[in-house]
Amino acid sequence: MQFQTISAVLPAFNEEENIETATKRTADVLRELGLKDWEVIIVDDGSVDRTAEIANRLAAEDPSHIRVFHHEPNRGYAGALKTGFNAARHQLLFFTDSDLQFDVREIRNMLPLIESADIVCGFRIYRFDHLTRLVLSWGFNLLVRTMFRINVRDIDCAFKLFRRQVFDEVVIESKKFFVNAEVLAKAKYFGFSLAEIGVRHYPRVAGRSTVRPSHILSTLRELARIWINIHSKPRGKH
Repeated sequence: MQFQTISAVLPAFNEEENIETATKRTADVLRELGLKDWEVIIVDDGSVDRTAEIANRLAAEDPSHIRVFHHEPNRGYAGALKTGFNAARHQLLFFTDSDLQFDVREIRNMLPLIESADIVCGFRIYRFDHLTRLVLSWGFNLLVRTMFRINVRDIDCAFKLFRRQVFDEVVIESKKFFVNAEVLAKAKYFGFSLAEIGVRHYPRVAGRSTVRPSHILSTLRELARIWINIHSKPRGKH
């Protein structure tokens, strides 16, 4: 296998009921891969529950493999991912949410694909979300695919694997939930290759989603700003 080290980023906001299980499951999977080295990076994005306390304990129990970063105040989903990616030490960067709606064991299926692609994007085979969110996501995916010509089935799926060099070029500017689209749009602009794989999606059993219909307007503003940014500058770092 070409890549022997991996960093897994877990953004978390008020996930006290999920963060310990999410972290331990991720650590177990990475340990079983037999890689030279690995790490789990928890980014506590200004949580007001016990997420920070639990994350600190987990990092203290295994400081060589589990690291935690805290935001105060909350910086948003994109800010949490940016902190995690910037802190990552290893060849491959993986991220998923801390809400346990994905089976992290499916990262095994991504590793063969990253040998010949720069990014491996999961797409949800069946989504366990409310109808309103499904409709909004469908419209958002259609809009982003059209504007940025990204041929990806599930742009905002929170289950992706990257080669480290992607983030040598792609600089995250988003503040909230447009970050997946921004990263893929910039990656396409810089000529990075993408592969896709289906992943299973599960209902959230604890905690609450932070995505709201009220985020639509701010996300559209970010979409317009990033489109202008990408298409108005010469090729170089964004």
